[in-house]
Amino acid sequence: MGRRVWITGASAGIGRAVAERLARDGDTVHVSARREDELDALATTVPGRLIPAPLDVTDHDAVQATVARIEERDGPLDLVILNAGTHQPVEAKDFSAADLRKLVELNVMGTASCLEAVMPRMIDRRAGHIAVVASVAGYRGLPTSAYYGATKAALINMVESLRFDLDEAGVRIQIINPGFVETPLTDKNDFAMPFIISTEKAADYIARGLNGSSFEIVFPKRFAAIMKNARLMPYRLYFPAIHKMTGK
Repeated sequence: MGRRVWITGASAGIGRAVAERLARDGDTVHVSARREDELDALATTVPGRLIPAPLDVTDHDAVQATVARIEERDGPLDLVILNAGTHQPVEAKDFSAADLRKLVELNVMGTASCLEAVMPRMIDRRAGHIAVVASVAGYRGLPTSAYYGATKAALINMVESLRFDLDEAGVRIQIINPGFVETPLTDKNDFAMPFIISTEKAADYIARGLNGSSFEIVFPKRFAAIMKNARLMPYRLYFPAIHKMTGK
């Protein structure tokens, strides 16, 4: 018997690929995003297994209502994957607090609204599984990633902190930290992206990781190892190494 799943940011990229993968594996997957037409098109790929739930995650009340509708329709959610987010490259000369605020509102506060909606329900029944999509860009600063990296660093820290309480409550939480994946978001980057992979390959990594025991799902392995080691580098080595890797 498949799981009851909810995925945000499911209209494109990693979210769409994961939704299709889990639906083909037998899960019933409720898919949310702002673009209703894209969700309807997605639903036709695995008929009966992908259920559109249009939503703007920055609308706090709409998030609460959507979770309530999903659970009223199909029962308690077994797995929630919070993937909604965006990326806006920025150079120092164009840095804007207003633009950063937009990414924080979607990437961080949108995720927080979803967590607020699902965590109490899972805690009350001492069951459930949450996975939050961040990025290896949250490990350390990368070129043109001042907005995006800051939001992903916030998500990593937030999920790490929540794990302590959720472990005691019988609720599982994981962080998903992809490297470079071929999506409309990475198409915005104007620098070399080492070890970039397809969304289908990313979905394979995530599907396996969700069924594994690790707190962090991180991929691709070679780039993840580089970025993990980079966290330990002194700045005098880190900046030249990233410059050489990306050409920035």
